[in-house]
Amino acid sequence: MKIWIDISAPAHVLVFRPLIALLRERGDEVELTTRDYAQTLELLERHGMEAEVIGRHGGRSRLGKAASLAGRLRALKRHARGRGYGLALAHGSHELTITARRLGIPSATTHDYEYATLQHHLGDRAATKVVVPEAIPLERMARFGVRPPKLLQYPGLKEEYYLYDFEPDPTVLAELLVNRERTLVVVRTPPDVSLYHRRSNPFFPRLLAHLGHQKDVHAVVLPRSPEQREYVRGLSLPSVIVPDRAVDAQSLIAFADLVVSAGGTMNREAAALGVPVYTTYGGRLGGVDEMLLREGRLRPLTDPRALELEKRQGSSERVRRDPRIMLDLLLTAKS
Repeated sequence: MKIWIDISAPAHVLVFRPLIALLRERGDEVELTTRDYAQTLELLERHGMEAEVIGRHGGRSRLGKAASLAGRLRALKRHARGRGYGLALAHGSHELTITARRLGIPSATTHDYEYATLQHHLGDRAATKVVVPEAIPLERMARFGVRPPKLLQYPGLKEEYYLYDFEPDPTVLAELLVNRERTLVVVRTPPDVSLYHRRSNPFFPRLLAHLGHQKDVHAVVLPRSPEQREYVRGLSLPSVIVPDRAVDAQSLIAFADLVVSAGGTMNREAAALGVPVYTTYGGRLGGVDEMLLREGRLRPLTDPRALELEKRQGSSERVRRDPRIMLDLLLTAKS
């Protein structure tokens, strides 16, 4: 079978890496499209995944996003027409599911945050199947017109599936000149360009100021955009490291003593790898983060002074889940 996958954000590279390998082991032909957004292209290159670049992110404004969506939908339709795709797969790419529906191609999409409302009203309604974690209550998906049997759910975190074969590489620490005697804090910047997180996060500058002057700390800040990178570098904080490009973030998290993230994926990667993690997310928490908070695997942070800046002791406890489980759910779109 010929399968089309659209990778529209950095996290999607990681989600689909093991699934693509499994599909090709089955003998399926897999073709990828992507867009120029954040570190998506860099991560595709890092993981040796070839994709045709179609479009880019529309920026912060609704008008820009709408124009980008319309242009990319036209371009994807031109790309996909006549290629003989038997199935289309996405992680929240509403452009893919809309295009697939227009062309009569079965499609499945997966995501793990239910409050990206406009995106899901478009993408989930267009999809043949929608696959989400069990932690998301059914009634929250029903408002998008998605109910069983169209809706399928899997146990745990998506990160426990794509990190199933992951073993951390210590060279990332040398690459970034991290002093292993210091407490290593990995910081992810706020998702300022996301429609579901439209307010700026005033806590973030306070967090950087607190960490940046701790002599026994090395804080590696992973920005989402060149503008965020230049902003953090412009602060000239002595204990802050800002990488020039995309790095092996999963290895960095695995060696970290703690993680502080304003987003979602890095929080859940830390939880999956057994690393203490704090959330500074300013938007509405989804079912997955609510579960992690209940289980004590994620902690809210409103005051930087509440951070426990100390070296982590002992090995991390982690859950590894078979990615075939997720793949089998996605493949039901074809049955």
